[in-house]
Amino acid sequence: RCFLKMVKGNIIVPEDILSFCCNGLQGSTSPPRAREPGEREEAPGAMASPSPARNPTEVQMSQLVLPCHTNHRGELSTGQLLKWIDTAACLSAERHAGCPCVTASMDDIYFEHTISVGQVVNIKAKVNRAFNSSMEVGIQVSYEDLCSGKHCSICKAYATFVAQGPLGSKVRLEPLTPQTEEEKIEYSIAAERRRMRLVHKDTLKDLLTHSPQETELETRDGSGAVPAERTRVESVELVLPPHANHQGNTFGGQIMAWMENVATIAASRLCHAHPTLRAIEMFHFRGPSQVGDRLVLKAIVNNAFKNSMEVGVSAEAYGQEMSVSRRHINSAFMTFVVLDQEGQPRTLPMVAPEPGDGERRYREASARKKIRLDRKYVVSCKQTEVPLSVPWDQSNKVYLSYNNVSALKMLVAKANWALAREKEKVRMYTLEEDKFLSFRIEISVCIPAGRAFSLLSNLRRRHEWDSHYVSFFFFQKVDDDDMIYHVVSQKLRNENKPQDFVILASRRKPCSKGDPYVVAFRSVTLPTHPAREEFTRGETLCSGFCIWPESEEMSKVAYYNQAMPGYLNYVTTNVAGLSSDICSTFEACEKFLLKNKDDLISRLQD
Repeated sequence: RCFLKMVKGNIIVPEDILSFCCNGLQGSTSPPRAREPGEREEAPGAMASPSPARNPTEVQMSQLVLPCHTNHRGELSTGQLLKWIDTAACLSAERHAGCPCVTASMDDIYFEHTISVGQVVNIKAKVNRAFNSSMEVGIQVSYEDLCSGKHCSICKAYATFVAQGPLGSKVRLEPLTPQTEEEKIEYSIAAERRRMRLVHKDTLKDLLTHSPQETELETRDGSGAVPAERTRVESVELVLPPHANHQGNTFGGQIMAWMENVATIAASRLCHAHPTLRAIEMFHFRGPSQVGDRLVLKAIVNNAFKNSMEVGVSAEAYGQEMSVSRRHINSAFMTFVVLDQEGQPRTLPMVAPEPGDGERRYREASARKKIRLDRKYVVSCKQTEVPLSVPWDQSNKVYLSYNNVSALKMLVAKANWALAREKEKVRMYTLEEDKFLSFRIEISVCIPAGRAFSLLSNLRRRHEWDSHYVSFFFFQKVDDDDMIYHVVSQKLRNENKPQDFVILASRRKPCSKGDPYVVAFRSVTLPTHPAREEFTRGETLCSGFCIWPESEEMSKVAYYNQAMPGYLNYVTTNVAGLSSDICSTFEACEKFLLKNKDDLISRLQD
């Protein structure tokens, strides 16, 4: 009746009623325009404006934080947030796979803020890249205050999911094609993040191998150390249908929530206060659990630092039969702080580890803290916030390598490159940003891409085609793909001494079809090789080669460089056409590649 009064007798056709209802559902408050008698109907979509393409794997979730989701302070429980994160990520993964998916791992998560009751949690998840049977899903979490309209970032996470077919068999995934600049960057760097995950355990082992084996207890003013045994917690949970997916496997987010619960209890037993979870260490699910399983969750404080503590948690599963041995499902390490009334971390009591395993966990917690700081400092920071010459050591070698390759891939994926010069076969592009002027030199060479990769990644031969450099001295082999060199260049104009660099060179072969060969360079600091008086120590932020195969015998070779202030005059002179030095250098590079493409050593390296 209200609808009929509103239109006041005008003629309304069923399509208009449907349109009105749909618009109302979408939040529109305007009624449809009544059509006059005899008026022609417009073609559907005649006035519609094209909407931007949306990633088909993207999932958006908005949840209103209710009192049942919060802790005693009225803040959203981290366990509940983890369940929402895992659900959104799983839905995104299943959109791409077209079949059920299970959580395989979750990278580090750093929680920047807490969320209060009445606020809205917004979660966006989409698949960054699909490999053979696994895929990386990127998750962004923010909160929205409905009263003030304020939006704030909470965390960013990366999860790995595995597609499962009948009886748990693996499913081969279709490749993902990125569309936007952001998607291309995430797609490119996903391969490097995958590489970092695979060597995560080895990084910890290497650090412990090179550190003292004796447990040294920290001395701190105040009360004596609390025995770690007093913080031990054990709890059991029965997996019910609401805790599992449509295949009967327990949700990864549910397991994480249960683990967060016992970890919080263990942390509270140390500090006799209500702790706040700040970070979750990268962890892997070692096996599934099903409906009907009993999950035994154990937690203990491994180590307490001045303002934070690490709690170790494990999850084991067993069936109804007690005679069957327990299955280790997962282990995780969570970092807690205790905040005072001003929101600042309080000083925590010391922990006295148990002899044997307790001392081992105590040492490992110290090593993990260093790794977390390295990873957060080198990997999580924006490129412009990372000092150029980060000190290199065994504990951060994986993350410096990741930063080196990912910085180059991010530069490659930028969309606003402009052609500045073209001289015969050499094309020069520039990219102007707020803080940097970057340039790209591109040539096509009649040489297989793998052969060009071998020649250009061997820096000891660079002086054969690049006259700017005098020598490349091999310092240290990090691993098969990463080397550290001491580089000496020619004197710059108005300089009395030649420049030298300590360079980390990281080389990567393609992860899948369509990926380029990559050789990335960045400056690092080695304590054993400080700056010397006879040189001016130079630095490079991001540079390197990308090589794409155009055919079996033809390759596109591109060199990228974010020009540092000392080189801006040199670069701009070449861009403006007042010098052809850069173009001449890469013409010499082409001749070097052609001359040595049948070189036996290069063939062996391929």
